[in-house]
Parts: sequence; structure tokens; C-alpha cells
Amino acid sequence: MIASILEWLTSSQTWSGDSGLGARIVQHLWYSVLAVAIAAVIAIPLGLWVGHTGRAKWLVTLANSLRAVPTLGLLFAVALWLGPKFSSDLAFLIPSIVVLVVLVIPPILSGVYAGVEAVDPAARDAARGMGMKGMQVVRQVEIPNALPLILSGLRSALLQVIATATVAAYVGLGGLGRYLIDGIKTGDYVSTAGGAIVVSLLALAIDGLLALVQRRVVSPGLTGGKAGRSRRGRILPEDAAATGETQDQATDGSRASADGMSEVGGGVDTPKA
Repeated sequence: MIASILEWLTSSQTWSGDSGLGARIVQHLWYSVLAVAIAAVIAIPLGLWVGHTGRAKWLVTLANSLRAVPTLGLLFAVALWLGPKFSSDLAFLIPSIVVLVVLVIPPILSGVYAGVEAVDPAARDAARGMGMKGMQVVRQVEIPNALPLILSGLRSALLQVIATATVAAYVGLGGLGRYLIDGIKTGDYVSTAGGAIVVSLLALAIDGLLALVQRRVVSPGLTGGKAGRSRRGRILPEDAAATGETQDQATDGSRASADGMSEVGGGVDTPKA
């Protein structure tokens, strides 16, 4: 079975044609990216507003409750409702995208809301003290500080939608779900297993790529990187190069300062009652 799956994955016949593996991957990514883009347009501004104002937090709870909705059942319901209203492939594409958008709104909304809410109030107060208004605080303080959780929500959403976009094949669309649906129907379990493996590898590859992007975009000070580490009690290599001071010298200086402070404290007479 494993040898047959490897042969199927490496066969030129599997990759060629409009219904080949390469074309199916492109279709699958198109459905996924389109759904995440629409969900982000809805969820990111909403999450910023809820996190910034502290109002309507029930919207986050409501969105998270949508995770319990069965995706396949919702797909059939939406397809029966919207399908007759459209012609051509839109009768299948729109219901599928609607269901995938519903699926990925919760992780995006939760990530944005949690990131903005977790911003240190002192940072907001300092920004307002500098004369920043509401949207300036959001753009220049809250979004940069919330960026790790915002990107984590987007990563989670894209990972979920890539794994779930296979349901689009149930209503006649393409994508990698075709190998699963058609393979089970015809008893071709090699292509079914191969399609499932490609879906898994695609999800992991996209998540790894987004992890690299997140690492490049997010400030090290927000992720515990070298620039954000505490300098208390030690000297970093770049500081040593700039000042010519060694770690031992810095430590001896700190001890001398501490001893001097203790001597000063010991020489002060405390008033008697």
C-alpha cells in the first residue's frame, strides 16, 4: 500500500492535466486563501474594535460558538438555500466559501481581540499622554503589540481552512477533496490516501511558511528574543563590544555598588523612639 501511494504521488500522470495534482493544489489554495481573506476583512476590524473599546465582548463568545457547527451539514444547508439563486459554478463556489468563512472567523477574531486586550494599559496611557487619539493608539501601539496573537490567529485559521476545504468537493467543486470523495466512491484507496497526505503536507508547509513570516515581522521584544531579554545583572555581547567592558568587570562593579550602598545604609543612625 505504501509503495503504491509513493508511486501515485511521483507519477507524471498524477500531476498532468487540468485535473492533475498540481491543478488541484492550486484550486485548494484558491478556496482557502479566498475564505481567509474574506474572514479577515470581517474579523480583524471587529476584533480591534472590541479589544480597544471593551464593548460587545459577547461577539467573541458568539463567534467561538460557531466552532460547534458541523461544517458538512452547514455546507449542505447553505448549498440548498443559495445554490438555486446562482448559475454556473457560483452555485457551488459561493456556498462553499460562505461555510469556510464561518469556520475561520472565530480563530481570527479571537486572536485579534486577545492581542489588543493584552496590551499593557500603561502603553496606552503613555500614548494618550503624548497626544495620540483613538485610531492613532490602535495603529501605533495596540496593533504592533498585538501582532504576535493576530498572526497566530491567521495561522490557525489558514491551517483549519486548508484541512477543511476538502468538503467543497461534496458539492461538485475541485480541490484536493476530489481525490478523497472520488477515491472512496470508486474504491481507489491509493488516490484517497495520497490526497489526504498531500492535504496534510500542504497545511504543514503553509504553516511553516507563515511561522517564518511571523518571525521576521514581529519585534523580538514581543517574542522574548535577544532584543527583548532583560539586561539586569549582565552585559550582552553587543554592549561589551561597544563599551569594552567584560562580564566579570560588570559583575564586580555591581557588587561594589551594592557593598557601597550597604555601608552607607549601615552608617546612618536610626532615630530612637
